[in-house]
Amino acid sequence: MEERRISYARRFVRLLPALLIGAGSVYDYVTPTGLTGAPFFTAAPLVAAPLYSQRGTILTGITAVLVLLVLRVVHGALPRAELITELVTVVVVSVLAVLINLLVRRSDERLASAREIAEAAQRAVLPEPAQRIGGFQIAARYEAAQEGASIGGDLYAVQDSPHGVRVIVGDVRGKGMGAVGAVAVVIGAFREAAEQEATLEAVAQRLEGALARERARGEGIEADEGFTTVVLAELPHGDSAVRLVNRGHPPPLLLYADGAVRALHAVEPALPLGMGELGAWPDRAQDAGFPSEATLLLYTDGMSEARDEGGRYCDPEVGLAGRANACREPAELIGVLAADVRRHSGGGMADDMALIAVRRRP
Repeated sequence: MEERRISYARRFVRLLPALLIGAGSVYDYVTPTGLTGAPFFTAAPLVAAPLYSQRGTILTGITAVLVLLVLRVVHGALPRAELITELVTVVVVSVLAVLINLLVRRSDERLASAREIAEAAQRAVLPEPAQRIGGFQIAARYEAAQEGASIGGDLYAVQDSPHGVRVIVGDVRGKGMGAVGAVAVVIGAFREAAEQEATLEAVAQRLEGALARERARGEGIEADEGFTTVVLAELPHGDSAVRLVNRGHPPPLLLYADGAVRALHAVEPALPLGMGELGAWPDRAQDAGFPSEATLLLYTDGMSEARDEGGRYCDPEVGLAGRANACREPAELIGVLAADVRRHSGGGMADDMALIAVRRRP
């Protein structure tokens, strides 16, 4: 319903130049000679400038001038000076509208170029994982809170290794290029450590060290107070289990084939990465059963902290109950989830959201 209203509004806005010319024609025709519809004709090309192409803007200006001339012939011309003033005004405004249109188009082209660069950067930092790795089906999705934005502080990665398929989902504190830089550091360290380290705890420590080195080179508030929440998952080959290390991140969800949902809360809560100076707590991985046809869902707080108009948070555990059989494919599941979050928040999410779903194949 909301999308339909937006569609109607957009159509109406695009019709405004024609409506203005029509309204000016009617006003000019039904009113006495002393009253003129020239303001309507003047406004039409200005409204068309940000909405239409350059050709459309030019045609709108020409139409406004021609309609005004026809009205003067049919309705009776004004004194020569006033007629010339009206025509010159509409012509000058039409020329200005074409110039405005040109500037708008150039800005749009620059914005499109910036978006393409951002999308390329995102693909480089957060490439789409393979749909099948080992005995698992995998799908990932990044949803930006701001429409048109393509990159931020949420992260995910999947890496096959001699120790099993290893997955990371995380959220870097802050926004902007500083957060993007931290994402690149974490992803790079994870891919290297996932191949080399024998335990998930050791992978977490490698990430902690990488962020500590990055902070030592940084400056300002981001360097002093930055941190990253992550959850690491290890899916051993040929073993129906999942091993987790959670560093201050929302708990993953395990969706069973019968529709049951289980939140995999951390038994021993740990601080996010980058806060090691506040205390030294050894990482301890915890194991959980991961049966055939079950799906492991990892996500960032863009989903769990999305709120509706009444301020109620989105509860993914409740929302997913009974849905496992309806969304057997990981890509379908995260597509439905992303739509649910958008709908729950009225289309205006407060934070970016990253989702990754891993299904153990029969």
